[in-house]
Amino acid sequence: MTTQAEQQLLEKRRRRIKLTKRLLRPLPRRATLHRYPVIKWFADTARSRPYLWTFRVSAVIPSIYAGSILSLLPLYGVQIALAFALALLLRANLPVLVALQFVTNPLSAGPIYYTTLKVGRYVSETLGLYQPESTIGHGAHSLFIGGIVCGAVLGLVLALVYRFLAYEASKHHWHLPRIRRKPDDSASPASGDGPDV
Repeated sequence: MTTQAEQQLLEKRRRRIKLTKRLLRPLPRRATLHRYPVIKWFADTARSRPYLWTFRVSAVIPSIYAGSILSLLPLYGVQIALAFALALLLRANLPVLVALQFVTNPLSAGPIYYTTLKVGRYVSETLGLYQPESTIGHGAHSLFIGGIVCGAVLGLVLALVYRFLAYEASKHHWHLPRIRRKPDDSASPASGDGPDV
């Protein structure tokens, strides 16, 4: 039999899992790849690569940096397809990369691109980078420079937060050891339920 403390830990774990599932529901998963416009054409490729689905630090950190930079570049509309290509190229986590693309949406695109334009102009002028003569070329150049700089800063902040949370999870043992029931406490085979593990 499990103790009351173990039951409380199990309940906390169930709540965390339920919250995580709710937050991750709109993101691509192996079972839902067919719903995404471009990714569905490469669903078999994505399903056969386990590194696209792991949440290990080695797969998530590249996703955070690449996804942060990509989300702030003026590539609205093709970001999901580029995120999939980057995930394959970098052997990174696909759901994290795609989730970061939703930072830029129809409501946030204007303020984000205005900010990256200003940052890009400042960085280009400060560092003396080449600037195209045309107004459109100068604006596009500033948007890309600003997107890279702001995306790298955002990626650094998110990566530090992720590493801190991963460290806390390992330090506090947020994962639970398996609880084994005694053979006489297990559910009967007729009920279809196995022992809780």
